[in-house]
Amino acid sequence: MTRSRGGRADAEVAEAWEELVATARRTVADGLVVGTSGNVSVRVGDTVLVTPSGVPYDRLAPADATGVDLDGRQVLGTLVPTSELPLHLAVYRATDARAVVHTHAVHATAVSVLVPELPPVHYMTAALGGPVRVAPYAAYGTGELARSMLGALTGRTGCLLQNHGTLTYGACLDQAYDRTAQLEWMCRLWLTASAVPGRSPSLLTEEQLAEVTERLQSYGQRS
Repeated sequence: MTRSRGGRADAEVAEAWEELVATARRTVADGLVVGTSGNVSVRVGDTVLVTPSGVPYDRLAPADATGVDLDGRQVLGTLVPTSELPLHLAVYRATDARAVVHTHAVHATAVSVLVPELPPVHYMTAALGGPVRVAPYAAYGTGELARSMLGALTGRTGCLLQNHGTLTYGACLDQAYDRTAQLEWMCRLWLTASAVPGRSPSLLTEEQLAEVTERLQSYGQRS
């Protein structure tokens, strides 16, 4: 199903779709997903552009743009949206997210089967809002998984999905992707440190994380 849009709106959607496809391909290139696992979305107005179900990212073209409204009704394209659509829509309804990235990253998924929360092994924990929680397992593509994910995501911009993978969101695709990459890196760091016989990783305190949270407010270039 496709609805007619204005010229300016069409250009905005086309640009957003191009960025979405580039981000989806990046998840594969960086080893965060295998094949068509994982999915990416970006919000343009009241339309959510999403990767389609079961289509290799390197085959996606401008004509394959796929979009739904916030109720999940398809308003753009003919390809079936990702099976994880409920996950993405739940984030947009509950937060100010403009982009969502979901992956099956190996180290993050490994952590999700070991602990209920990623220990604060690095100060970048603060960039995700605090220690990253693990959402209890539920079948993919279900409302149950979406509800479980929202519980773990409360006060955070990322979470782990038990026996499944990661989900992060941001104000744009670059930010959402960066949070995904940082989360996977922290999981790899914790697993590596935890594997040293007879040693336990030192963890950051709430006070130390609070200090970093404050410092991050002025990080980067000023516009």
